[in-house]
Amino acid sequence: MAATINVTSAAFTAGGPIPARYTCGGDDVSPPLGWSGAPGSAKSLALTVIDPDAPGRPFTHWVIFNMPATTAGVPEGGPPPPVSAEGRNDFGGTGYGGPCPPPGSTHNYHFKVYGLDATLALRAGATEQAFEDAIKGHVLATGELVGTFKR
Repeated sequence: MAATINVTSAAFTAGGPIPARYTCGGDDVSPPLGWSGAPGSAKSLALTVIDPDAPGRPFTHWVIFNMPATTAGVPEGGPPPPVSAEGRNDFGGTGYGGPCPPPGSTHNYHFKVYGLDATLALRAGATEQAFEDAIKGHVLATGELVGTFKR
């Protein structure tokens, strides 16, 4: 069983609404995120933001991998640490793309942090599926913060 990483945000609480500033209807910047509890044996950290409520299939909003194991968060609108890489989101680019559900529906957004026993052999722009395949057998700890948004 993987250890638990505690993931928090100064912008919203667990299960609470994500402020419009961090969505397609606002400034579309990433919320500030912090975490603690990554195991000392971790070689790298990763972050995904996924909307499992999207029509058709889960929608990837952000993927960051190969963050130094000592990273304790990502600032608002923040670039990830310089040595890390960003994967491809389902908007067709890299970087953060905020919540943007169809009008009238509330979606859940999972901000998930992974503590890994390896640095991933992935290039920037890798898909979320390639990321998921690469972390198999390497996850030491996980934690997530879920926020909601309704347009």
